[in-house]
Amino acid sequence: MIEIAITDPQYQEKLLLMEILSVVKDPELDLNVVDLGLIYGFSFDVKERKISILMTLSTPACPAGDYIRSAVEMSAAKAFPAFTIAVEITFNPAWSADMISEMGRRELGW
Repeated sequence: MIEIAITDPQYQEKLLLMEILSVVKDPELDLNVVDLGLIYGFSFDVKERKISILMTLSTPACPAGDYIRSAVEMSAAKAFPAFTIAVEITFNPAWSADMISEMGRRELGW
């Protein structure tokens, strides 16, 4: 789970980004990418006006992968129109169901 320190200079922006990404859902599980644990991290480069998002997919062959990546990028771009959005997909570490948040587990009925 991504933690944002209240002392972080971009605290408000990062909190907003988390809220925005919480709206993007995996269409197969109908659970958002944050609670699924697909978002590994992100950074704001205020000087360069760039947001970098590091994320994964449930599998390298995820059939909804392109959709999820595009939805993450478009959602961030809509919330932060003055920034360039860079989404990087990684499979290191590989995603597992252990990465699903407690709230996500409840939503899935686990």
